[in-house]
Amino acid sequence: MKKTKWLAVVLASAMLITAAGCGTNANQANNAAGAAGKEIVLAYSDGGQTMDPAEANDLTSDTLVVAAYDQLITYGVKNVNGADIANTEELKPMLAKEWKVSDDQKTYTFTLQDNAKFQSGNPVNAQAVVWSLDHVKNSKSGSFLYGMAEIESCTAKDDKTVEIKLSQPNHNFLQIIAMYNFSIIDPAVVKDKGADYLKNNAAGSGPYKVEKWDPATEAVFTANPNYWQGAAKISKVTTKFIKEPSNRVTLLDKGDADMAIEIPTQNVADLKKNANLIVRSDASNRILYLAFNTKVKPFDNPKVRQAISYAIPYDKLVHDVMYDQAKQMKSAVASNTPGFTDAGFVYKYDLDKAKQLLKEAGYENGFSFDFTLGSGFQDWQDDAVLIQAELAKIGVKMNIQNMARAQFLEAQKTHNLTAYISKWTSFVNDPGYHLGFLLYSKGSSNYGNYQNAQVDKLWEQANVEPDQAKRNELYKQAQQIITTDAPWVYLYEYNRVVGMSKNLKGYIFYPDEIIRFYSLSK
Repeated sequence: MKKTKWLAVVLASAMLITAAGCGTNANQANNAAGAAGKEIVLAYSDGGQTMDPAEANDLTSDTLVVAAYDQLITYGVKNVNGADIANTEELKPMLAKEWKVSDDQKTYTFTLQDNAKFQSGNPVNAQAVVWSLDHVKNSKSGSFLYGMAEIESCTAKDDKTVEIKLSQPNHNFLQIIAMYNFSIIDPAVVKDKGADYLKNNAAGSGPYKVEKWDPATEAVFTANPNYWQGAAKISKVTTKFIKEPSNRVTLLDKGDADMAIEIPTQNVADLKKNANLIVRSDASNRILYLAFNTKVKPFDNPKVRQAISYAIPYDKLVHDVMYDQAKQMKSAVASNTPGFTDAGFVYKYDLDKAKQLLKEAGYENGFSFDFTLGSGFQDWQDDAVLIQAELAKIGVKMNIQNMARAQFLEAQKTHNLTAYISKWTSFVNDPGYHLGFLLYSKGSSNYGNYQNAQVDKLWEQANVEPDQAKRNELYKQAQQIITTDAPWVYLYEYNRVVGMSKNLKGYIFYPDEIIRFYSLSK
């Protein structure tokens, strides 16, 4: 998410609201479309960075990819208390109509759909799948996922048959290749247009064509009339990029947007009073935590980290900052992830216990440390101020150093920050995927340098264990050790809040939080 100049944001937002106030709103545009098809307007917070599936790693870029591309397989859908959510434990055919697994769990053979075509008109064939996986392998962002999937080779056996061999059994393989990073790309288009084409253009087989993408203003999607699964019910989707949250709320409240995301928690109650709106608030696996650099004093001492965990005003964070649109986090793994356990979680707001642990650690008189606060999220800022005040009561001075979002993300990658708040969403709803990125000593996002040989061993054992019950037991043991080690202070698990017109149907909540336009209708 790139930093935008403040003045430009203000001017753009003001122009948008003015236009919305005197122009055609979402409902009027839909009525005017008539037989031409249904149209919707969505309010997003950020304009995205790329359309390349292998390189996309922000929500808007991911949305562009999912609209324009298909993958080999996808998730099923289940209804929970009247709400449709992805069933991450059910994998269904997409571009692959079926697949077989060898007895040793190392060879997967996919048979492709007979009628699937790219938006160019070229057929989706095995050669395109091989090319697409090779593209992920050679990418900057997706290559780690390729390695995590344990892919050894990908071969086209004939036009409609693909064989993927793994270096070792991997229970997460199918979950990983269902991700948008493994979208199937039309190699003929890329070879014709050049290597840089995918950054700003799509070459997929998906339900929507990206007609326009301006990260500063909007993206416009039109339904692919020749989509192999049938044309989408919504013929045109316009996503407006509006950085100021209050402006997104205003557009939704007035009916000038059919849907808005990243809604401030303090606005949820008022939006629910609007009879024309539905506010979906789904428990997600997006977590927020305060991470310590475990290689730097005093945070190399587990008792210091545990002491901080006893000085956190957990209830205030959930109730006062998040307006109850979150719940307390009690493990490194989100509570709606299979294999979750809160074993070892003993922390509560107890300043006396915090002081006792500091004394045992040799810091009876407290200490001072630098805390890096990335910009862009009001709750992070509010959390930091609350935590700073509580730590002062136990003699710990927390020096808040503000940093722009883009710089913060780069600084994290240096592994040199002393302490910071960060959030994470695991797109694969599995403890192995989650811990493998964040707390396995070799994980690519283990920015706090946490290292525990026992945790590593448990993770490695679980990674090759075919029995899910045994695998979950190993992950539970790892979580308990991590919770006791306290490399993070567990803050909270977010709800995914989406506001939408009551006339908009078909919204499905996915763990990656990407909105699938294809299921929507009006």
